[in-house]
Amino acid sequence: MKWKEITIYTTEEGTEIILARLDMLGITQVNIVQGDEEIDALLHSCEKYWDYADEAAMGKQPSVQAYVSDVPENAAVEQAVRNSIAELGSMRSEIGIDMGSLKIEVRSVDEEDWANNWKAYFKPMPVGEKLLVCPSWEKIPDGNTRAVLKIDPGMAFGTGTHHTTRMCLELLEENIKNGDLVADLGCGSGILSIAASLMGAKETYAIDIDPVAARVAAENAELNGIDMSGYFIRIGDILSDEKFRDDISGRQYDIVLANIVANVIIAFAPVIPQLMKPDGKLIASGIIADRLDEVLDALKANGLEAVEICSGEDWRAVLAAKIS
Repeated sequence: MKWKEITIYTTEEGTEIILARLDMLGITQVNIVQGDEEIDALLHSCEKYWDYADEAAMGKQPSVQAYVSDVPENAAVEQAVRNSIAELGSMRSEIGIDMGSLKIEVRSVDEEDWANNWKAYFKPMPVGEKLLVCPSWEKIPDGNTRAVLKIDPGMAFGTGTHHTTRMCLELLEENIKNGDLVADLGCGSGILSIAASLMGAKETYAIDIDPVAARVAAENAELNGIDMSGYFIRIGDILSDEKFRDDISGRQYDIVLANIVANVIIAFAPVIPQLMKPDGKLIASGIIADRLDEVLDALKANGLEAVEICSGEDWRAVLAAKIS
């Protein structure tokens, strides 16, 4: 089905008024696009959890996007929106709120563009020597001899296509042993923790601060037939929640996975050695190349040294062990 996307440029304060106008016209399929100020405020509020912002996400004005099916009977809807917004513009002094430009742009979009186009680029993909990462909606290739990890990332990070995840999976395959205990800090879709279980881990702990990630990880574990008596999902922040941190560090792990970002790995550095067995290993990724030295310094300051460093374009992954 074809849809008309009607974009109305406004201000953060003006979005609610425009939403009310659209509702009066019977338009309920809407999307709010935040502007630079709102995005910048959000980034600063959670700065410890990111390294950089995509420039494509910046440089935008706040706007409201309305969607109506592009069918003949809706031909008058676009004009009704234009008339309503024009009326709103004529009432600026009465409203007393900066409504912004109220510029309107209209384009035609396919329904698939909303949610499914990205799936076209996520195909069954061999990783390392033994693993095949396969989207849940794709057929397993004929003649496949690899262990299959089915994944549906939903709203959580982790498909296996990104360099950071691939490098973690490859290092995990090279270093895991049957019966290992594994902790995955920032589990996202669960791809790494599930891979650990498929590769022979006795117990795997998937840890994330986001309940959505925890739900998606649980769904993907079930999708792969993981024995949940050895797969544990924990929601919490080991940086700020001392009780949660003590619970997680109450056992020691053969492998600790941390596919997150440099800032968080650096913040985790004092905690990670507590989680590791004396001969345990850390697999850390999500590290932008120009932050690698900072990460290595933080790990070394807390008794960990790099054994191996992997590269994938601008990203780095580190295999580290305790300094003997």
